[in-house]
Amino acid sequence: MQGKDMPGVNGGGPMWKQLNNEPPDSPTHYSDDELMLGYRDRGMESLDYEVVESVAYREDQAQRGIWHHASYVTLKWTFALLIGIGTGLAAFFINIAVENFSGWKFAATFAVMKHSYFLGLVVYIACNGALVFSSVYIVTQFAPAAAGSGIPEIKAYLNGVDTPGILLFRTLIGKILGSIGSVGGGLALGKEGPLVHTGACIASVLGQGGSTKYNANWRWLRRFKNDRDRRDLVTCGCAAGVAAAFRSPVGGVLFALEEVTSWWRSQLLWRVFFTSAVVAIVVRTAMGWCKNGKCGHFSSGGFIIWDISGGQDDYSFYELLPMAMLGAIGGLLGALFNQLTIWISTWRRNVLHRQGNRVMIIEVLLVSLITSILSFGLPMMTTCKPCPDPAKYPDVTCPLPSSNYGNYVNFFCSNENEYNDLATIFFNTQDDAIRNLFSTNTPNEYTTRSLLTFLVMFFSLAVLTFGTAVPSGQFVPGIMIGATYGRLVGILVVNASRKNSVDEGTYALLGAASFLGGSMRMTVSLCVIMVEITNNLQLLPLIMLVLLISKAVGDAFNNGFYEEQVKLRSLPLLESRPQRFMRTLAAKDAISTRKVVQFSRVSKVSQIVAVLRSTDHNGFPVVDNLDTGEPVVIGLILRSYLLVLLQAKTDFQHNSLPGDIRGQISFR
Repeated sequence: MQGKDMPGVNGGGPMWKQLNNEPPDSPTHYSDDELMLGYRDRGMESLDYEVVESVAYREDQAQRGIWHHASYVTLKWTFALLIGIGTGLAAFFINIAVENFSGWKFAATFAVMKHSYFLGLVVYIACNGALVFSSVYIVTQFAPAAAGSGIPEIKAYLNGVDTPGILLFRTLIGKILGSIGSVGGGLALGKEGPLVHTGACIASVLGQGGSTKYNANWRWLRRFKNDRDRRDLVTCGCAAGVAAAFRSPVGGVLFALEEVTSWWRSQLLWRVFFTSAVVAIVVRTAMGWCKNGKCGHFSSGGFIIWDISGGQDDYSFYELLPMAMLGAIGGLLGALFNQLTIWISTWRRNVLHRQGNRVMIIEVLLVSLITSILSFGLPMMTTCKPCPDPAKYPDVTCPLPSSNYGNYVNFFCSNENEYNDLATIFFNTQDDAIRNLFSTNTPNEYTTRSLLTFLVMFFSLAVLTFGTAVPSGQFVPGIMIGATYGRLVGILVVNASRKNSVDEGTYALLGAASFLGGSMRMTVSLCVIMVEITNNLQLLPLIMLVLLISKAVGDAFNNGFYEEQVKLRSLPLLESRPQRFMRTLAAKDAISTRKVVQFSRVSKVSQIVAVLRSTDHNGFPVVDNLDTGEPVVIGLILRSYLLVLLQAKTDFQHNSLPGDIRGQISFR
């Protein structure tokens, strides 16, 4: 219904506010705080991804020539390019900020520890607390929709459910700054999920021409007036987020296809792939610029990519059994992780977070305090190990120079030629901890006791941290948990086989894949991502094996992580397969308790306004009568379209119609 001189659907904003004055007994609109917790908002609307073949639409299309079509296609590719550049730069900014904040934090802690370990702990807790406080304050006071990973909401959006606030400009800013604080503050969460949300927000802001609220709006960008084009842009943004997080362009495309969408078009595939390729180029260019120390601590860490191509290059038939066991363990622990997060998140939503923002801030600070004390205190109770023989392992630097973090960390050791294996993975950045767990040709680097301690504690911290009011992702915690028990299984296999060809780092990689498969239930995209970030194609069959087993085991207990979060947030997303009891239901059974609100083909303005004020429906059937008097549905009109028509004061009653349905509809 958008003609050439008619304002777009977004123009109905002011009219929406005027018509949203519902009676006291009408359904309640939730506040920003409740939206952050996952309560379903009455403003949640079903997006119309199909083209409405109205008279105004056909007239508008008839006026467009070949040059308009060419500029339209060119602009789509231009937007794909801008989304890739913007997401790559955003990811670079997040990573460089996290690495530098973490580097300054550890440098200050190590410097104070030379004089007093207690004061070192105080400095460590204070640095983490300040970073985490900045994150939770931004989320609670500025951008409530930036809490969590954002993937469940984006998944709902791409499948036709628009949740208020998830793609706003302030959500984008809150997601970027909040991720820096939460990840840099050492919480047991990652920045990969928020990067997917960040890419989607960048795509949405570009598609809308900027932000009107913050006076950053460009009319020449506002060419996409329908939900389908904006959906395509957001899809490109999701793929770009994964490509930026893991430097995995193909994995980003497959993630968008497998995890967040239930539809696909061949024309869109090329643009999504192009966007991911642009992200990869931007990321690698930025990292190349930082290699010479121009970016501070970022040159020593940074984007998640762990090259294990120099590790185990072959495997024996008998190794398939422990590798299959890894898949089963991943399925069990992944299902347990999903269930525990559901229980705790439900309790938070129904009890704890109802107390307001102050309680949310205190909760996050307490979680930060517990995490800091455990990551600092537990390594102090661990016995240090002697460094590997330099003659046998010439490439190993052990211990690292004072005030450094990475592999072979000298933490609370009495001898200068020793290292603390638990501090190497606990008192460290997450990227370096994963790099240490995946390290190859480093046998007996970790004791079984240290790995078990870290597994139990970090698993508990990951469950406790998820659901707090900060941006959080579960990819990195899942990789760390899986790599830990994978390394444990690798130690057992090495001790049992007594062969030099078996590498513990290979089992750490397979363990990481198994936990992610058991929790998130992704297969194809996750398999490609793991291969791309490790640069080892020879492990592809083994990764496929553990993913298939972990997914099958996990499916026996509950749904995937993101599917469960969709339900927890009450997002009305239809499942890919209907449940068995739905096969005997009709449409009238689903609405038996509510009256269907409809409009006649010719309706009075007063009636339309009254209906919009008294109901929260987002779509209304339009009914007319045949010559026989039998009523028939002739179409559906959306609430947003009615708001546009009312605000524009458009009267279609005296406009020429393409025809009359009377006498043209017959039934057999």
